[in-house]
Amino acid sequence: MRLSILAFGQVAEITGSAFSFDHVSDTDALKLSLEKAFPALQYVRYTMAVDKTTITANTFLKENAVVALLPPFSGG
Repeated sequence: MRLSILAFGQVAEITGSAFSFDHVSDTDALKLSLEKAFPALQYVRYTMAVDKTTITANTFLKENAVVALLPPFSGG
């Protein structure tokens, strides 16, 4: 399975802004794979969004899903 990953802010400084990833079935497995590939991610807080929906629990990933890695942000 192929996923498109978009990273923003501090996360993008570690991973690059866009890349693809293979062979993960859910967001928990993706997080583990990302932290293995980019060990500095273990020390950065970020949220995942799958196909433009922010997630709070483990989520199954479909073929060609787009996952965004979002650093903490605030608004005013």
